[in-house]
Amino acid sequence: MGLGNAAKDFVEEYRQRFSNNLKGLAEKNEGAILRAVYQPYKWLVILPLLAVSTFILGILAMLVSILVNPRAGSYCGVIWARLNSFFTPMTVTVLGADNMKPQTSYVITANHQSFYDIYVLYGWLGVDFKWVMKKELEKVPVLGPACKMLGHIFIDRSDTKQAVETINAAKAKIVNGTSVVFFPEGSRSTDGILKPFKKGAFKMALDLGLPIVPVTISGTRKVLPKGGIDLKPGSVTLTIHPPVPVKNYSEENLTELMERTRRIMNSALE
Repeated sequence: MGLGNAAKDFVEEYRQRFSNNLKGLAEKNEGAILRAVYQPYKWLVILPLLAVSTFILGILAMLVSILVNPRAGSYCGVIWARLNSFFTPMTVTVLGADNMKPQTSYVITANHQSFYDIYVLYGWLGVDFKWVMKKELEKVPVLGPACKMLGHIFIDRSDTKQAVETINAAKAKIVNGTSVVFFPEGSRSTDGILKPFKKGAFKMALDLGLPIVPVTISGTRKVLPKGGIDLKPGSVTLTIHPPVPVKNYSEENLTELMERTRRIMNSALE
């Protein structure tokens, strides 16, 4: 009897292993088929759509900015982001949207893993904001002039003095419910782990007396990782954390504010 049960257990164990191997092989083949089908769609639909939508909506944003105002023109950016996200397709779940109040200005710090972070923030952050971006983007046809006309802030990271002067000049724009968005890491993370923060966002928050809103974007690295065009469909979560008041911080304990913000952002990473 004992040998019979042992034999049954042995057969059942290997039957289960065989079944699991077959399931894993099927899932692997299914994934390979989907990737093969997606490649022509990526090249024939998504990338041309990015170019065309950037050109058309960039021109429209400039026209609306001239004829109405830059805040109205920024809605073209929302359409641009949602349109390209829809066709990727990338779905976005927003958590904590009620943590930001209307007509209140903030310094928003977001982690940076992918070009698609721009879509997520533009399309789903839900507030008017100015972006702090590297000066090289100013030279991108249509996109650069449109961003400049919308009031976004270009900084030359190779010239610290000039960067500081640019940030100081831009402070006048952060009023009446308009916020400013920083990627405090400075560039995209290749492994998803938060890189060390730069001080610019936190100094601006102190200078203006504005609360910091830490924002965590999770999932964009799987949609489009840094350093390539290995684009895939995916789901992303945008977590908007409660504001961090800056009244108890100063230049002397700025690193404490930076570390506190970093811990909050890190808490919602995958």
